[in-house]
Amino acid sequence: MVTRIINSTALQKTGIGDFIAPPGVRCRYGMFARHGGVSSGPYASLNIGVHVGDQPQAVATNRQLVRETLHISALLSARQVHGQGVYCLVEPISEDREVDGFDALVTNIEGVGLTIQQADCQAVLLFDPQRGVIAAIHCGWRGSVMQIVPQVVEVMARNYGTNAADLQAVISPSLGPCCAEFVNFRSELPADFQQFMVRDNYFDFWRITQAQLTSAGVAEAHIRTAGHCTCCSDDYFSYRRATRQGGGQTGRNCSVIALVTSLIL
Repeated sequence: MVTRIINSTALQKTGIGDFIAPPGVRCRYGMFARHGGVSSGPYASLNIGVHVGDQPQAVATNRQLVRETLHISALLSARQVHGQGVYCLVEPISEDREVDGFDALVTNIEGVGLTIQQADCQAVLLFDPQRGVIAAIHCGWRGSVMQIVPQVVEVMARNYGTNAADLQAVISPSLGPCCAEFVNFRSELPADFQQFMVRDNYFDFWRITQAQLTSAGVAEAHIRTAGHCTCCSDDYFSYRRATRQGGGQTGRNCSVIALVTSLIL
């Protein structure tokens, strides 16, 4: 996959990437930082979260900026619940849509950006270049425990004929091993996660996701990790940082993946 940083001053911290694909197939993703939007206060400025207390019109404008940056017509997002639900979009949509109660989105429809809302959780973006199928997964620590990532790989195989060995994956900026402290890990996390403990009570969830992807059949060489900790960097919204500073009120970053055609690039 090819990754670059766009030159826009307003969105200068946004990572835009293209996955490698056969001729005639294009897949683009964006891992958006918090800059370049119109929201204010704790949501400044590119908050795309609808249900966090921000002004609806500001969120709508921010989402329009995301669509324009990626050259896509609509965003499909979910009201995420830290569960295992997978929503498969099977028909085109012409405007933004949010579905309730899902944490993973899958489609083979062009021009639709599958959108994950996050403020420390991972977005795991998957692309099958052979079948022209994409997925976007919201994966916090609960999602890791529930193995939502390999479950989505299974859905792609069952519903679209995906071979896991063909998949390309990218793990977004999210809570890094520097900040992922779990003092109650013995009750919250399975015992096998302890192999990913980097020091007392701190875990590397990037490596956990990488291990779950490879266990599901994804080639290690096809996995890219952004490697940026949202809690450490003020360039990203972070629920953990906002809670530590008081109140926990903050916006949501977004990660988006879309199938696109050369006509709209």
